[in-house]
Amino acid sequence: MGACALPLRRCGKLWETLSLEERHIMATLKAPIRRSLLRALGRATRPLIGAPPSTIRRVLVVRPDHLGDLLLMTPALRLLRTALPDVQITCLVGPWGRPALRDNPNVAEILTWDFPWFNRQELPSFARRTRQLVELAQLLDSHEFDAALIMRFDFWWGALACHLAGIPVRIGYDTPETRPFLSRALPHPGRVHETDCDLALARALVGASALPDLSVERRLDFVISDADERAAQQLLAKHGVGEDEPVVALHPGAGAWPKFWTVEGFGAVGDALAERVGARVVITGSLDERCLADGVAREMRHEPIILVGKTGLGVLGAVYRRTRVVVGVDSGPMHLAAAVDAPSVHLYGPIDPQRFGPVGDPARHLVVRSEIECSPCDRLDWPGEEYEAHPCVRMIPPAQVLEAAGRAMSE
Repeated sequence: MGACALPLRRCGKLWETLSLEERHIMATLKAPIRRSLLRALGRATRPLIGAPPSTIRRVLVVRPDHLGDLLLMTPALRLLRTALPDVQITCLVGPWGRPALRDNPNVAEILTWDFPWFNRQELPSFARRTRQLVELAQLLDSHEFDAALIMRFDFWWGALACHLAGIPVRIGYDTPETRPFLSRALPHPGRVHETDCDLALARALVGASALPDLSVERRLDFVISDADERAAQQLLAKHGVGEDEPVVALHPGAGAWPKFWTVEGFGAVGDALAERVGARVVITGSLDERCLADGVAREMRHEPIILVGKTGLGVLGAVYRRTRVVVGVDSGPMHLAAAVDAPSVHLYGPIDPQRFGPVGDPARHLVVRSEIECSPCDRLDWPGEEYEAHPCVRMIPPAQVLEAAGRAMSE
């Protein structure tokens, strides 16, 4: 055992004994040290950066997040393509993000990287993260990008990689950690929609003053192929759904438990919709959400079709486009429903729909919010043992969701 191993192990055990509030205090105390180190690193590596190019030919768009955030970014990609038709746009995303931008007409190339913090796995060691950072910078350097947009406002790790790669123009939002690695840091606009934040960064690159009339339709882009359409039709037919038979979809899963509604609520809404419009009910989700889907099915009198783990993203989009309405909690697939313009009802609690709500016609894509006083708290990392203390979305009554679904279907 190395000289430092035993003290480090004891520190780890001590950390496990701290309360959530004590851990937060410790993390707060570390923040100034981290920011000082990042500022020093930014100053020390500035000679790596070349002069800004006279002409931008290759643009890198960095977004480490998952499906919903990538779809919300697509209007900004469309603006870049409109303003810079001769520029090659490359997106750097996690491997999980490639399907969201597949066949996007505004993206010439997709690079993937298994970003720590975002791959939903145990965080690797500091040494391993450092090696990954250097390897990513080397990859970006080999592509000779002229400019980079750091779309996630606090993603200093990605901004640092672009800085180390020597990309001359690096635009992002002004946070203490990210600022040292940006050539232009924009003040964050606050509580505006994430799509508008992304559009502001794109406009900063193309030059809004030179293009004062440049605007972009505020809709999400997702391409459904003919093969996806056929696969969705075959999948529904396999479960006995006729071509003209109405379908409604339930999506109970999300990336964090504070967003969850109740299986009883989904079951009640599913039964009511099946009876109201004579529809077949499908339950969608990833394979690891099978238990959740089974729980909803057990609450229903009308047997649903469980499609969890049976659809890729394109087929899921095609299924949604076929539905009368999609009902679900705040999640990436619900943004997909809005992207394909399927009537939808989105349940929100801890996350602010003003910033991350569905994009599209508000009469067609409705938000039902928790009425608990502390909503939205914009926090998802509550420990599991505090489940009962955070009812949030679970307080939304099924009657309110059903009423919203009726309005969405009427549109």
